Amino acid sequence: MAGAIDGASSITVAVRVRPFTIREAAQLTRVDDGPLFLGDGSLAAAPVQRHAGKGIRSVIKVMDEKCLIFDPEDSSTQGRMRPGMGGKRTKDQPFTFDRVFDDNTTQAEVYEATTKNLLDSVFDGYNATVFAYGATGCGKTHTITGTAQQPGIIFLTMQEMFERISEMQEEKQTEVTLSYLEIYNETIRDLLIPVSEVTKRGQGLMLREDANQAVSVAGLTAHRPQNVNEVMDMLIRGNENRTQSPTEANATSSRSHAVLQINVAQKDRNAGHSEPTTFATLSIIDLAGSERASATKNRGERLLEGANINKSLLSLGSCINALCDPKKKNHVPYRNSKLTRLLKFSLGGNCRTVMIVCVSPSSVHFDETQNTLRYANRAKNIQTKAVRNVFNVDRHVKDYLKKIDEQMALIKDLQAQHKDFESLAFAKFKKAEEKRSGLLKEALARIRAAYDHSGDERKEHINNMKRLRQIERRIGLISAWIGSFDQICENREDEEPPLSLTSMRKTASGILVELEGSRQHYHKRLAKANWERS
Repeated sequence: MAGAIDGASSITVAVRVRPFTIREAAQLTRVDDGPLFLGDGSLAAAPVQRHAGKGIRSVIKVMDEKCLIFDPEDSSTQGRMRPGMGGKRTKDQPFTFDRVFDDNTTQAEVYEATTKNLLDSVFDGYNATVFAYGATGCGKTHTITGTAQQPGIIFLTMQEMFERISEMQEEKQTEVTLSYLEIYNETIRDLLIPVSEVTKRGQGLMLREDANQAVSVAGLTAHRPQNVNEVMDMLIRGNENRTQSPTEANATSSRSHAVLQINVAQKDRNAGHSEPTTFATLSIIDLAGSERASATKNRGERLLEGANINKSLLSLGSCINALCDPKKKNHVPYRNSKLTRLLKFSLGGNCRTVMIVCVSPSSVHFDETQNTLRYANRAKNIQTKAVRNVFNVDRHVKDYLKKIDEQMALIKDLQAQHKDFESLAFAKFKKAEEKRSGLLKEALARIRAAYDHSGDERKEHINNMKRLRQIERRIGLISAWIGSFDQICENREDEEPPLSLTSMRKTASGILVELEGSRQHYHKRLAKANWERS
């Protein structure tokens, strides 16, 4: 990315005062005619008679296009006292903004004064953001989305965008991509995919930051509309998937923050491959409204939703407070919520930002309106630095070549390190192998020496075995002769054996005893040799 910084510029803050609703009109302390506001979805142009004496009054008086008075003095009362407020004095507090819209302002007028100029910036390569801020039921969704009869900023912006693209199509080649997401209970969901697929995925999408700390949503689908009708079809499909639930304060309350991102890439049609391409992102954000549980009478799931909405808006308020005085160099707590992480560059980074603050004129919403105006007043001091986003192919090719050279040098260095490591490892292996080989040779030499040394012992052992076998054979023969002699004598009990035979038997028995002793002797010698060998 390349480009020249235009310098610091403040966030543009506009305030839109919605008309009274039918319910509020019935309780006004004054009697007059005027258009009625029917919620975030529509404005009613038909005048309706308002009845007096019910205790509600207007707490905002629009002075001109840049100034309003909060809690103005009512000319019908004395001493600047608030009717129905226990005699308390009115604040009569002035506020000035870049633009103030009263309850008679049309959707087209709001678009012309806030968003139209941002299109010039987007086509010139500057990021831009429009977001609606305010309490629930104050007209944010009506301002951003609108109705078929009174289309909002999204339709009017996209209509003019495609008209401009059509007008310069002979000179410029433009590509538009679009994504639409919501932040519901601190979970990011893609609004342009079926709910069944969202359910199948389980956990929400994850936020990612690149090297320039630009925040993106991983896994978010991108679509390429060709005209404003396709955009509105996508928007309708996305809004059907968006979380909405009725509350006491707003029958069509949005329970999530919705973010529409339009990416525009553009280059000269006749430009060469190396010519630069400008690209920018226009973000249009409809924030969920802050709310008090006592006012909305929420319970259960609605109460949890409201708590998460208030948490993210409180984080947004903390960021606004930290950014409004850059001299103090306060830490900006962008990471306190998914919303503030997404709005990081819109609030204090590379972006031109318009904040449309929607407020109620009713005294019923006195505190909410006062707090909203205070935050809006602080937001005027926030500085952003918009940078023109230009993609130059030649420059990026040079960057890539430089990167390639760096990577090649790194590869060569790693290869040299690997070679050194291999040499060291081989040297260690060779040394260990030589040591093992030496030990093996030494063991074999010992075995051979032991074998050679035991030659005489082996010969003696063999001779002893031979003598033992000879003795055992002689013992066997003599024992057999004595047994046969005794058997014959037993068979001839009546005859006395010859004296010579009796003497022979006695001699044979003596020889047998000597042989048995010799056998025992050789057994012991062989057993001893086996023990020593083992």
